[in-house]
Amino acid sequence: MGQGLWRVARNQQLQHQGYSGQGYLTREHGRRLATNNISNTSHRKQAQGGIDIYHLLKTRKSKEQEGFINLEMLPPELSFTILSYLNATDLCLASCVWQDLANDELLWQGLCKSTWGHCSIYNKNPPLGFSFRRLYMQLDEGSLTFNANPEEGVNYFMSKGILDDSPKEIAKFIFCTRTLNWKKLRLYLDERRDVLDDLVTLHNFRNQFLPNALREFFRHIHAPEERGEYLETLITKFSHRFCACNPDLMRELGLSPDAVYVLCYSLILLSIDLTSPHVKNKMSKREFIRNTRRAAQNISEDFVGHLYDNIYLIGHVAA
Repeated sequence: MGQGLWRVARNQQLQHQGYSGQGYLTREHGRRLATNNISNTSHRKQAQGGIDIYHLLKTRKSKEQEGFINLEMLPPELSFTILSYLNATDLCLASCVWQDLANDELLWQGLCKSTWGHCSIYNKNPPLGFSFRRLYMQLDEGSLTFNANPEEGVNYFMSKGILDDSPKEIAKFIFCTRTLNWKKLRLYLDERRDVLDDLVTLHNFRNQFLPNALREFFRHIHAPEERGEYLETLITKFSHRFCACNPDLMRELGLSPDAVYVLCYSLILLSIDLTSPHVKNKMSKREFIRNTRRAAQNISEDFVGHLYDNIYLIGHVAA
């Protein structure tokens, strides 16, 4: 598609500069075109990949005047493809020039769903006068409100009809959104254990190695900075979910949710031991195996050794 974009821009340039019916340029226009090509050569060498769209927008109209190509003169699918690369701010600015194109509902729908993957309103019949551009602004406003006060943020989403008053819907929204402040989110989930329960069930840890699954879990549901009841609750919920996702592996290894809980706690402590600059005498692999098997005797030595290697090579499970 990139070469097609360049040919469109090239043809428009030649038409503006006097391309004759037989396909030849006059000598004067040929000199102008050569001058323009020389000035653009360095840009083409430095911007491979994004070069076609760049030159499409920066093609010279004449030797004396430089400006943007009118996107309304291009095929609609080509114009929408170009505008789809813009973020919300740039798309608003583009609407000052190409109002009909930049305000297209499909473009704003894509921006909404790429930033907030799930909202209850997506699955409903839109009300009269519904606009994805307005929805984007409301979602952005609600996210900022949540990052200041989580409870007010959720109430804002509900008041606008964006979210249903359901723990499962709130959990899906949190799971598919990356614009929420993780510290505020942690406080909110600590208070809303019903939402936390549904959020845990959205994770699929099938066929994942235990430390990697624990890292993924803590990327979505951040661990508290200190040990306490909330951390124990998170590990307990993770252990049951991990076992539910891997029943065959649990039978093969002879592990129960309680045994996985012990392993998770051991991995967190090992992570702190190996990554903390304040710990001078790091725990050895043999010590980790011995200590872990004391707490969970049915676990194989090889499996515990692989756990140690993972932490040693990849790093903290809750960083």
